[in-house]
Amino acid sequence: MQDSPRHLPAEERRAVTVEAVVDLAAEQNPSEITTAAIAKRMRLTQGALFRHFASKDAILKAVLEWVADRLLSRTDKASREASSVLSALEAMFATHIDFIARHPGAPRIVFAELQRHDDTPAKLLAQTLINRYRDRLSALIDKGKKSGEINGDVDANAAATLFIGMIQGLVIQSLLGGNAARLKKDAPGAFAIYLAGIRRPR
Repeated sequence: MQDSPRHLPAEERRAVTVEAVVDLAAEQNPSEITTAAIAKRMRLTQGALFRHFASKDAILKAVLEWVADRLLSRTDKASREASSVLSALEAMFATHIDFIARHPGAPRIVFAELQRHDDTPAKLLAQTLINRYRDRLSALIDKGKKSGEINGDVDANAAATLFIGMIQGLVIQSLLGGNAARLKKDAPGAFAIYLAGIRRPR
């Protein structure tokens, strides 16, 4: 029998809290999520919540760590299992889109933190996540240039930035349209255009 939220071990309580925040972010503006709302979603008191997190910023930091760990580990795995650089890029793209489709609150939290004026630990983590992801993509694109799969004139850093921007654009379009299904529907066509732009002509 699964433990109720009131009787979970400390690490599980922290994990459940993170997932509650991600779920809430899919339903409302992340900047408006209060600790009272988080506690209510978990059927806890705020006092019980603060036994595991010192502040709301500490909760957001844990959320960004969760997003970074899962997104990077899943896209890394997808890349490793691919047979070529171009298929690795496609696998990373598809994995990233699937992650967002499963956790629509995640990109909304990242966007919200990046827009904050002060350099909070959560904002710095969001910036680090983007930079680490861009570095992985840039290295993979450089590898593709050396193998002859990718046009040698392609700027690896610019192509990596465009890859990330393409996903961000798809997320924004799905949010503007209020249609989460649009993300997966539009993604293959967007990636096909990206691929045509970097692939070495045959």
